[in-house]
Amino acid sequence: MRDLTSDTITGAVISTMRDTTDPRLAEILDSLIRHLHAFVRDVGLTEGEWAAGVDFLTRTGHTCTPTRQEFILLSDVLGVTMLVDALSNRRSAGATQNSVLGPYFREDRPQHSDAADISGGLPGTPLFFEGRVVDHEGAPVPGAGVDVWHSDADGHYDMEVPDQADPAMRGLFRTDETGSFGFRSIRPASYPIPGDGPVGEFMSATGRSLMRPAHVHVLVEAPGFQRVTTMLFPSDDPYLDTDPVFGVKQSLLESYDTYAADAGPCRGLTDVPYTLLRRTFVLEPLPAS
Repeated sequence: MRDLTSDTITGAVISTMRDTTDPRLAEILDSLIRHLHAFVRDVGLTEGEWAAGVDFLTRTGHTCTPTRQEFILLSDVLGVTMLVDALSNRRSAGATQNSVLGPYFREDRPQHSDAADISGGLPGTPLFFEGRVVDHEGAPVPGAGVDVWHSDADGHYDMEVPDQADPAMRGLFRTDETGSFGFRSIRPASYPIPGDGPVGEFMSATGRSLMRPAHVHVLVEAPGFQRVTTMLFPSDDPYLDTDPVFGVKQSLLESYDTYAADAGPCRGLTDVPYTLLRRTFVLEPLPAS
């Protein structure tokens, strides 16, 4: 492999991987090299631009910490995360659609009983959530695990709130025999994705908004069913059409109904105006093996 040119380098690189034993890995690497080399040729990438790209990716890696994954954020804003999700989680009509997991899910969340207050005492408009999990025929799915997590009234998750040591605005619930679960928290707010790192530079250079629409994350798992990782957005949020991670779907918009303290289904449970959010999650069975 001597005297390689811009026309012959691609084939030479691919030939060095001919002994790859994993056929799927071989397929992925072959396509990766072909597309990457085609991109370089297509834009006529210069040495300076290549060096700037390497520097960007290096700084992206250096920005990652145990509580911040800048590479996942980069994948999100490039639409790769949602593309992988769309290819991996096709749903039939009527089933609850997937969306991105996001960087704020925590394995060390507490398990709560039905109707528990998970706000952690943080200030905000009370939010009452009434949920139900059913199968594609409408039958209840008892014993399903339902993870929920969301931001506070200022758009911060619990690990971002000063002096908030314990998990808040998150938890694991189990559905009862009717497939129902519920909790009390505070209404989440719109918030910006981190803009102080390389991804923020990218967003600024391309004139894109950092603001995500408000949402409640929900992850539902039950034996025999496909897992659902999704979000519920207020239907009137001003950032629905500019979500930087492309996670909004029409079927995931909900009316976050607000009531006076002495009105609505939850009257008497709070002495201030509150928001009520209701949602039925429809699961699909696992594919037959």
